[in-house]
Amino acid sequence: MTVLDKLGLGRRDLRAWAIYDLAQAAFQTTIIAAIFPIYFQKVAAAGTPPAVATSRFAWATTWSILIVAVITPFLGAMADYAAIKKKLLAVFTVIGAVSAGLLYFVTRGDWFYALVVFAIGNVGVACAFVFYESLLPHLVGPDQLDIVSAAGYGIGYIGGGTMLAIDMLLMAEPQWFGIPDRGVAVRITFVGVAVWWVLFAIPIFRHVAEPPRRLESDEHAGQNALVTAVKRLVETFHELRLYRQAFMLLLAFLLYNDGIQTIIRMATTYGTEIGIDETAMLAALLVVQFIGIPFAFVFGKFAERIGAKTAVFVGLGVYAVITLLAYFMHNAWQFFALGVMVGMVQGGTQALSRSLFASMIPRHKSSEFFAFFGVFERYAGILGPAIFAWMAAHSGTSRNAILSVLGFFIVGAVLLTFVNVEEGRRAATRNTELGS
Repeated sequence: MTVLDKLGLGRRDLRAWAIYDLAQAAFQTTIIAAIFPIYFQKVAAAGTPPAVATSRFAWATTWSILIVAVITPFLGAMADYAAIKKKLLAVFTVIGAVSAGLLYFVTRGDWFYALVVFAIGNVGVACAFVFYESLLPHLVGPDQLDIVSAAGYGIGYIGGGTMLAIDMLLMAEPQWFGIPDRGVAVRITFVGVAVWWVLFAIPIFRHVAEPPRRLESDEHAGQNALVTAVKRLVETFHELRLYRQAFMLLLAFLLYNDGIQTIIRMATTYGTEIGIDETAMLAALLVVQFIGIPFAFVFGKFAERIGAKTAVFVGLGVYAVITLLAYFMHNAWQFFALGVMVGMVQGGTQALSRSLFASMIPRHKSSEFFAFFGVFERYAGILGPAIFAWMAAHSGTSRNAILSVLGFFIVGAVLLTFVNVEEGRRAATRNTELGS
């Protein structure tokens, strides 16, 4: 067995699938987590009180995620009926990449334009990820889901870290590249995201096959795709009762992932508001990316030994500690230390949540079920930032808002204790065989 086999990347199609995580990670890192939030605070929202700017950024995040949560179930059902997972992946890849490029035109005071384009890009990357994830159950069996899912996150960290390192070099030494100043260099990083995303998206379209269409007994190929999608969506919603464990996992994931997404999206705006040095924050986020690479793979192996569910509990415990420490954070080394802790658990916790869900759903309806997963994942990004925005706006500081995140980890972990993984996997196998 080769090293790639041990890492879950032994086949070309598996490597191509994982590389897409590397492709979109540039947007996640540069636009959502690191550079754009700081640029928004200091340039696009210049002259605006910091707490107000933070609140506006959080609300833009909230509204974009709400849009995704509304449209993805219908698109997921259409993708399964019409066998267009890869086509929709391409559409939203283009939307997200173009939006990233358009952020180049954001200058001082352009906060409204910046937030509109940022929100559209958020919709693009979130919808693309639904169709990317829905391909996973078609590529491997249940026994390989944890390791391959973790490998995807590991490769994604390589992409995010490499892109952020390039960005930091551009901003630190713009004259090396013939760029007039740091401000222009920052804007060029947004264009770099667009180019990176499109370039590294190519392998998944070349080497990963579109899963075949699978018609239900009362369907035929000539039906209206939208009408059929609505019908399937209603049926899938009712079918969730056959997958009680998967549904319980979704509820737990809805809550604890809300905390994870809030930390990812609000870390640099929070750090900027309380006076953490910009360079120190970017360096910390770069370390997060590269620490995340080995730990994503470690979590995959960890799950093989103790089970994916137990490994997720470990990650949530670390996140709870991070949240408490963030409330007391005052300087750059503390931000750096918390970044290291996030890097150790972020990729593994999310990857194992994905693989747990994939193991408890029928493969022939993967887009529909992953659309629901996407709904819960995106709604998980609504409540946290919304509460954060409300508390920041009404208390005048984000320090009080950070404590609200702790509740999501605690309640999510409690719900996760009720998930019976083996029962969920048996239900998925049984109903897949009945539908075959």
